[in-house]
Amino acid sequence: MSQYERRALVASPTAPAQAAAAELADAADWVDPAEADVIIALGGDGFMLQTLHGLLDRRRPTVPVFGMNLGTVGFMMNEWRRHGIGERLDRAKPFKVTPLAATVTGVDGRIHQAPAINEVSLLRETRQTAKLEVTVNDRVVMPELACDGILVATPAGSTAYNLSAQGPILPLGSNMLALTPISPFRPRRWRGAILPDKARISLRVLDAAKRPVSAVADQREFRDVAEVSIAIDRARELTLLFDPEHALDDRITMEQFVA
Repeated sequence: MSQYERRALVASPTAPAQAAAAELADAADWVDPAEADVIIALGGDGFMLQTLHGLLDRRRPTVPVFGMNLGTVGFMMNEWRRHGIGERLDRAKPFKVTPLAATVTGVDGRIHQAPAINEVSLLRETRQTAKLEVTVNDRVVMPELACDGILVATPAGSTAYNLSAQGPILPLGSNMLALTPISPFRPRRWRGAILPDKARISLRVLDAAKRPVSAVADQREFRDVAEVSIAIDRARELTLLFDPEHALDDRITMEQFVA
């Protein structure tokens, strides 16, 4: 008997994902995601993030997700195959992904809480360069960073926006975070830092009225922020399932050798 008897099927609204979902409609007695002990997600990496955030919103982070790629890159997904889902689930290798918790304070004083599986980024809203104060564990480590923005990435997210910003790739299970500037102007030679994931990071916007900054936690944006505090959230660890030959840790490692 499979350890995953109650299976839910969710799919991106794109045509390929919907067509694949139609093919799988009779492959199992699918249940509602709220009742499932595993979720099959069809789509791309964006849809996988959406699915994981849905689990966080419903406070069901322990339900594992097995994704199949019907998108573009599919870094967090397995290969799409119509047959053998039960056998693949039984052989699947679980990987834990620990999200970030961001506390966003707006210029208006309003406070928002948001999780992030890949990264939390601060981005300038106008042509004006952003100016930020960077604090780690209550110590100001950079009084003023002039840049287009800055981001904090998890190992799972280190191959996404962080890599595009020339940040480091972090092996899964490294217990590290990447703090990466986006187009830094001053200090010109600063290229970021690798921090232990127990670090508490605070990013304060300097001169927010003249140089407005937005904050983005994965796919959720907050405009006109004054400060963002970021810390790892171990209480809401998520689980991704991968075919043994398509393991996430190996994919992250091999990404370092992609030309």
